[in-house]
Amino acid sequence: MATPNTPARVLAAALAADPATPFLTFYDDATGERVELSLATLDNWVAKTANLLQDGLGVDPGGRVAIMLPPHWQGAVWMLAAWSAGLTVTVDEGAGADLVVTGPDRLAELTTGPAAGAGDTVALALRPLGGPFTEPLPAGVLDYGAEVPGYADQFTAYVPVDPHSPALVAPDATLTGEELVAAAGRRAAEIGLEPGGRLLTDANPADPYGCLDALLAPLTQRGSVILVRNPDLAQVDRRCEVEKVTVTRLRAAGR
Repeated sequence: MATPNTPARVLAAALAADPATPFLTFYDDATGERVELSLATLDNWVAKTANLLQDGLGVDPGGRVAIMLPPHWQGAVWMLAAWSAGLTVTVDEGAGADLVVTGPDRLAELTTGPAAGAGDTVALALRPLGGPFTEPLPAGVLDYGAEVPGYADQFTAYVPVDPHSPALVAPDATLTGEELVAAAGRRAAEIGLEPGGRLLTDANPADPYGCLDALLAPLTQRGSVILVRNPDLAQVDRRCEVEKVTVTRLRAAGR
């Protein structure tokens, strides 16, 4: 009988096959930012973040982490890190979470919105190269960019991740790690993403549905994703040519 899969195992298998291959290329057309992550670089960020979760914040397996981030490459990192540490991701739901992860545009919600009353809060500046905030944060809020570099770039969970435990709470279902991987495989077939394919999307990897297009479907196919925030539709055709895109899923363009 085959071993049940999890997102962390899919990442490990892809990494073992070709660590240097580009996996995630991020564009923000509002700022001109472009970041390209190989599988090895992505895994490095995921490992550091998972170590922060496990050792720095002490979030136990089965804990709930609310990831409240816009479309961004660091959203993909946080999703994979949470699953690697055996956590349950609750997207856009701060109340009752053991940990809230937010960007600069939602810091006000730390005390007045759904994040109020959460256990710990980590804020991401979402600056180029994952840099820290340049201004002080509210008391009790951890600056991810300042903290994460000090953690090890290899991760081993103290407790093996159970593929049958809840991994993602979506509005209409709760999925285990095994079910997430299966859903990603089905999604790849649905959109025509073949093995090694390159998907251009503006979906949010830190979203219960966007994580399939913008992260897990390309990962299961040993392919890659070009993630665009604030897409300039005038650049789509040229970007598809330059990035050798094989499938385009842009909600902003209705395609």
